[in-house]
Amino acid sequence: MKVTPLALDGIKLISVDRYEDPRGSFTDHWHVEKFKDITGNFEFKQDCFVTSRDKVVRGLHYQVGEKEQGKLVRCVRGSIQDVIVDLRKSSKTFGQWINVYLSAEHHDMVWIPPGFAHGYSTLYADADVLYKMTEVHSQKHERTLLWNDPDLSIKWEAPKKPTLSIKDQQGTLFCNAELFE
Repeated sequence: MKVTPLALDGIKLISVDRYEDPRGSFTDHWHVEKFKDITGNFEFKQDCFVTSRDKVVRGLHYQVGEKEQGKLVRCVRGSIQDVIVDLRKSSKTFGQWINVYLSAEHHDMVWIPPGFAHGYSTLYADADVLYKMTEVHSQKHERTLLWNDPDLSIKWEAPKKPTLSIKDQQGTLFCNAELFE
């Protein structure tokens, strides 16, 4: 397994070993001993499997307070442009964002600790995404940044009018967002 720190402190790209034989292939998605140093020894409390059609944007989501979430994200079918925004006021990269490209072909995943908003766009066709989360979903604690906030200037590889949920269409501007210390 190879772990690559990315431009936002705490975000890590994880490239797992893949073993192939005539039957197919095998990779570890999660192994407590192998991942505890990478993820800060968080306990994962919920797994989610999401199917998204072509031309979909999901996000930018995060949770606050006692339900802050870290996420381990992997694309298991298709490919996505994963976008991560630093919401930690004390961070040197506060308000900055990065892209991480995840695909079923490469088996990479990204670790996103609490303090970041996260979203993604499908690339080229439908995509299936698997999340492990350090806290259960809580509608009361969930927040959504506006995906196309002009102050963030995220360079989405989505169409100008992607398919969005109502929640994502009505996201909060970064300047009004609930942030992390």
